[in-house]
Amino acid sequence: MKLIPTTQLTEEQVNAGMDLVTKDGLAVETMVVLTGGTFLTALALKLGASNFQIGLLAALPTLTNIFQLFAIWLAQRYNNRRVITVVCTAFARCPLIIIGLMPFVFTMGTTIHTLILLLFFHYLFGSLAGATWNSWMKDLLPVEKLGTFYAQRTRLTQILNVTLSLTVSLLIDYIKNRYPEYETAALTTLFLAGAVAGLSSLYLLIRTPEPLATVQPSNIVKQYALPLRDVNFRKLLFFNGSWIFGVNLATPFLTVYMLKTMQLSVFMVTIMAITGQLSGILFVRIWGRYSDKYSNKTVILICAPLYIAGMLTWAFTTISASVQFNIAVLALINILTGVANSGINLSLNNLGIKLAPSTHAMVYLSAKNMLLALCSAAAPLMGGMLADLLPNQQVIWTMSAILGILSIRLLRGVQESGEEKKGVVLGEMFLSFKTRLISAPVTLSKRVRNRQF
Repeated sequence: MKLIPTTQLTEEQVNAGMDLVTKDGLAVETMVVLTGGTFLTALALKLGASNFQIGLLAALPTLTNIFQLFAIWLAQRYNNRRVITVVCTAFARCPLIIIGLMPFVFTMGTTIHTLILLLFFHYLFGSLAGATWNSWMKDLLPVEKLGTFYAQRTRLTQILNVTLSLTVSLLIDYIKNRYPEYETAALTTLFLAGAVAGLSSLYLLIRTPEPLATVQPSNIVKQYALPLRDVNFRKLLFFNGSWIFGVNLATPFLTVYMLKTMQLSVFMVTIMAITGQLSGILFVRIWGRYSDKYSNKTVILICAPLYIAGMLTWAFTTISASVQFNIAVLALINILTGVANSGINLSLNNLGIKLAPSTHAMVYLSAKNMLLALCSAAAPLMGGMLADLLPNQQVIWTMSAILGILSIRLLRGVQESGEEKKGVVLGEMFLSFKTRLISAPVTLSKRVRNRQF
């Protein structure tokens, strides 16, 4: 198959492309679950990682986004985003294979320094692929369907995430309890399985159609000044950066806190994560519908306070020695943050795509990713240093919540078409839920009568 961009895509090609993008999301989600999150933290702790090293691992995925300047140069030179994405994606999977094979090939096994180095190259090539992929999707996906499409894609990937996380965490806990000497090997083997899943996405990317991009070659540094001169987009960058910094200041260490301080098993930590994911799955379709009907900004203004409330609730995990009480509090936290994150992540992604002009979409979105890279990388590194210095991690959670509150004020200055006051949207949501609650017994009664006859 020749990977040549198409000048004009038919509706059939666009629909086929959207289906392939969804399948690609499932393949990548499998890789992310097996090589990140709780399992990566568990492996890092097993290898003796410090809080700073945990923060560094959390920072790598976004820190490497600063290299997206090179991806823009490649796109301008060759004007073939699909080829660049496919090649960089292939290189990004290689370090995962090495991590997975090291315990079986080298007698010394895997060290925390080797893990960090290999993951650096994994995330580096992944960020290059992500820059061209985002621009590619900007031209491929119909803007009027962005909210609905990404909501459906997110729902499917989260269902996969929940199922896979639960199954693998049970397996890891079984090995840890019965065969503890093989725990490290089992965790590194997950990287090998993740690499296989990640490589399968290459086939899907190759088949996904690419619209021909409008390239306007010029000095890259001057191009990056465009988003900063765009007053509205600059306001979005300020909000996005401050919000991501606040969130990432504490989030990477919540898993460490549950594993080390609260002494929860990998399975229980995974259950808590799944609780949040299920909450997000239930609400992401709602947020997608409202972001299309009203605006992404409105959805964020509803979800952000909900997330902040969840962060502040972490303080209640320190007031009781009761395991049952703490589990209940953790479940509440994950429900609140799961519902909120599903709306925030969906809307932030869509808002960036929506506000970026088509002629400079790659520059705008890459500038956004690079700013987020700096904020996302600085936050966990600072959080790691604070975690080593402060005896009480509650201070970090409080700081995270305060920064979140301050960042909401920055969002209010962003202008988006279709924007509606959040009170109107909340009113419609409550009315919709009330209608469903009232109609549910009637619907159930009808089903029962139909079965009787």
